[in-house]
Amino acid sequence: MQSFSIRQIELLTGIKSHTLRIWELRYDFFKAPRKESNLRFYTNDDLKKLLCISFLYHNGWKISKIASLSDAEVITEVENIPVDKNNYPTAIQHLLKAAIDFDESAFLSILNELQAKIGFEKLVTEVCYPYLVRIGLLWDTSKVIPAQEHFSSYLIQNRVISETETLSAMQNGDPELVLFCPENEFHELPLLFINYLLRKNGWRVLYLGSNSKLEDLREAANVPGVRYLYLHLITNFTGVSLDDYFELLRKSFPDKIIVASGKSLQQSQRSFVNFRLLRRDDEIYVFAEKGKA
Repeated sequence: MQSFSIRQIELLTGIKSHTLRIWELRYDFFKAPRKESNLRFYTNDDLKKLLCISFLYHNGWKISKIASLSDAEVITEVENIPVDKNNYPTAIQHLLKAAIDFDESAFLSILNELQAKIGFEKLVTEVCYPYLVRIGLLWDTSKVIPAQEHFSSYLIQNRVISETETLSAMQNGDPELVLFCPENEFHELPLLFINYLLRKNGWRVLYLGSNSKLEDLREAANVPGVRYLYLHLITNFTGVSLDDYFELLRKSFPDKIIVASGKSLQQSQRSFVNFRLLRRDDEIYVFAEKGKA
C-alpha cells in the first residue's frame, strides 16, 4: 500500500496542509498515523476519503456539514456533483480518484463525458494537462505516485493518438514538417497534442516522437518536401546549454526553418537566423493555424 506525506496530500487534493491539521483536530474525519519520525502519513484509503471531502468542499460545502455525514453519505453526495464545462476542478478530482483505484473504465468514462460536453481540445488543455500537473507527471519529475502517473498518461496519450488518426486523410503528399523532441527528452504528450493541432490545420507532418537523436533528424530532414523542423522541449536534457543546441541545429540544417516551443525556452538568451521560438501556448496555436503563411 502506498503512503503519502501531508505535502503530497495537499498537492493531490488542493487542501492546504495547515487546513488538514486543523480539520484533524476539530473534526473526527480520521487520525492520520505517524511514522517513527512523528511525521504524518496517509494511505490510499485516506487519500480517497480526502478526495471525496475535497470534492464537496471545493463545490461550496461547509466543512462542518461534511463532517456530519457518514462515509457512505459523503460518497453519495460526491456522485451527485455534475462534471461539466463549468466544473473542471471536479473533473480533475474524479480522474484522480479513478487513477488511485486503477479504474480504467471510470477514467475513460469521465474523459468521454467531458469530451462530449466541451470538445477534445479543451479536454486536453483544460482538464488533462492540469490533471497531470497535479499528480506531478507533465512538468514535475518528483514522481509523487509513479504507477498512477503511468496509468493516466497511457490512457490520455491513447486518446490524443486516436483523435489524431481521424486526420490521416489530410496527410496526402510529401511531409513538410518534422516534429520531434531532442535526445533524452521523454515528455511526449505535449508533442502528440501539437501533432494533432498541426494536422488539424492542414500541415503534413513527419512525426519522430521523443528522444530523437541528431542522426535520426538528419535522415528525416532529407525527405523531399521537408522545410520545417519543429522541436518541443520541457526539460533540457540535451547535455549542452539550450543556445548551444540551437546553434548546432542551425549549422546542421542551414536550409530549414527551425521552430521550437516548450517550457525550457525560457533558458534561451540568443536569437538565431531561420528560428521561430514559440514561448507561449497561444503562439503554438497561431503557428499551427498560420505558420506557413
